[in-house]
Amino acid sequence: MNPTHLHLLLNHSPVLGTIFGLSLLLLGLAQKSAAVKQAALGTFVVVALLSVPVYLTGEPAEAGVKGLPGVSDQLMEQHEQAATVAFIGVLVLGVTALVGLSLFRRGKLVPAWLSSALLAAGLIVSGLMAWTANLGGQIRHSEIRGQATPPGGAGHADKD
Repeated sequence: MNPTHLHLLLNHSPVLGTIFGLSLLLLGLAQKSAAVKQAALGTFVVVALLSVPVYLTGEPAEAGVKGLPGVSDQLMEQHEQAATVAFIGVLVLGVTALVGLSLFRRGKLVPAWLSSALLAAGLIVSGLMAWTANLGGQIRHSEIRGQATPPGGAGHADKD
């Protein structure tokens, strides 16, 4: 397995994991359940940890597809810039969630302001992850670029 395989294998976990953690946090807040909020915070920490190998395999994955037909350097650059912002965001979210988990460990409740900050950060990071994933998908999936070529190529004409 090379870094491109690893990147493609793991890259969905930060996107889906952040949405899952956000959903758990919303449920925990709605139900006023400390246990569900704690699970949400744990999810955010795990997502941040999983994001490290995803981010670190990005450059080698780029090298693996650079020069392939239909691969745009501009799209890869946009994806890389978005990934950097999303990575910083998920790390901040993970560290903040770790602070919340340490409060739970000491038997304290997570303050309302921290829950609100985690909720806001979770929303922002989910958006950043979705944006980054969309840009990454466009690198090899021309059908989501909005300018897909019909099967058979641009000059192909159906014969009746």
